[in-house]
Amino acid sequence: MSLESTDSGAQATGEAALLVAVQSAIADRPGVLSGARGLSHFGEHSLGWLALAGAGTLLAHRRGDARARRRYVEAGAGAFTAHAASVVIKRIVRRRRPNHPDIRVGVGTPSKLSFPSSHATSTTAAAILLGRAAGLPVLALPAALVPPMLVSRLVLGVHYPSDVAAGAIVGALTAGAVIVADAKNEEQ
Repeated sequence: MSLESTDSGAQATGEAALLVAVQSAIADRPGVLSGARGLSHFGEHSLGWLALAGAGTLLAHRRGDARARRRYVEAGAGAFTAHAASVVIKRIVRRRRPNHPDIRVGVGTPSKLSFPSSHATSTTAAAILLGRAAGLPVLALPAALVPPMLVSRLVLGVHYPSDVAAGAIVGALTAGAVIVADAKNEEQ
């Protein structure tokens, strides 16, 4: 099923033009739209990341690995905190979601606010912290998870490129704060 758009009459410019270009290039390829929607549902309110952190916590507990258990708890807390931070920032900035007739919207959203992308924020924090909890190389999980989520928000037409970039930055900063706090806690 492809996304539908209307004839706008006015050419999209700036970030709207970038969104139109991304959608024109990849949105109608097989599996792209359904994959983007799947990522959207998984990342909604960071619930998918919280579920993975919870599963990791449970498995680490069953293994008797207190350090991994703590880090999975931190991953869930970090993803949730990143999501909450993005919601607060959205309410301060109040940037509206893309609304050019050439931009095809492929999924519903819980609000009309766009900056930063909460999906990008929580995904980045979760990827960094879940990878750390699992003992993976630092960039392995973020490299695998973050780009697809960011692109999915563009394919679905619900964020501008700067929304997803800002979300990734907020998520990385949140994860960094969690890691610093954990390091200070280990020193004590």
